[in-house]
Amino acid sequence: MNDPLKKIKPAVRAISAYTLPPYRATIKINQNENPFDMPEEIKQEVSRRLARREWSRYPDFVPQTLLERLASHARWKPEGTLAGNGSNELIQATLMVTVGVGTKVVLPEPTFTLYRQIVSVLGGEVISVPLTTDFQFDVEAIRERAINGRADVVIICSPNNPTGCRLKDEDLARLARNFDGLVVVDEAYHEFSGRTVAPLLEELPNLIVLRTFSKAMAMAGLRVGYLLASPELAREVHKATLPYNLNFFSATAAEVACEKYDLLRPRIEKIISERERLFEELKSIAGIEVVRSKANFMIARAPLAPREVFEKLHHRDILIRDVSRYPMLADYFRLSVGSPEENDRLIHSLREIATVQ
Repeated sequence: MNDPLKKIKPAVRAISAYTLPPYRATIKINQNENPFDMPEEIKQEVSRRLARREWSRYPDFVPQTLLERLASHARWKPEGTLAGNGSNELIQATLMVTVGVGTKVVLPEPTFTLYRQIVSVLGGEVISVPLTTDFQFDVEAIRERAINGRADVVIICSPNNPTGCRLKDEDLARLARNFDGLVVVDEAYHEFSGRTVAPLLEELPNLIVLRTFSKAMAMAGLRVGYLLASPELAREVHKATLPYNLNFFSATAAEVACEKYDLLRPRIEKIISERERLFEELKSIAGIEVVRSKANFMIARAPLAPREVFEKLHHRDILIRDVSRYPMLADYFRLSVGSPEENDRLIHSLREIATVQ
């Protein structure tokens, strides 16, 4: 009998699906989510608008109102703005229109593993550029590998997941000016850094910026992302998105979140404040080494193996992320910034774990 799996691309069969084990805990700091729910005022306004919609009808084919709200929020052009079912869809669409068999894509690593997975599925070749030993972007190495390796795309997550480092604006500009391919910057966590490269879009026609509502905007459950680029690039990426890719519930919530962003800002500032407090507290625990971050998470290591730390915290009803399989991170685990009460529990638990050693 013929084996139907032979019809699946060898590159696909060679990799594992992107997944997350189904662990549960009361304190969930493993997915870089916002620990604070969407403000009630925003929820109520979304509900009010949804009540007026006919649910039997498709959403708008082009969500023009949403695109205008997103563009206004990002201070960019509506015609250079795309909305997607999470930024992951737009990562995939961007790579679908650029990557084919043999296409070279530069990735500073360790980083978000979905980039490499999609490039591999599409038949492309990843040119990996390690971060520096202190987990910063090696800008000169990225530039050299992109140009001399004749790459077509560079993808940079900034702040980077899982290390939290951020690429400086001047370094990005220098890279993009001297590279004839596309530079894609994933800004999923930019609100926590207080910086964005979006102002460089006017100057750099080969720049694509990706963002999400899943982190700072407290909408992980609704799956909204957006892309900023030149109108010409945005039109091409749009060809790889599915029709009606964003349901009108999520689109409406995103519109209201943009309009009422001032309600979200204090919660974002609180997360930044808690990040700095958490860093200092963890740094003071004997045996714990923590890496400073510009995102809403950080990586750390302990005398115990990451899996042991994971298990001991899970036993205490705290769920973290074991990132020890990432390049360069064999000794590390990742912690999302939680609420003050959750962070207190985490700090206390790590002090207990470190004391036992």
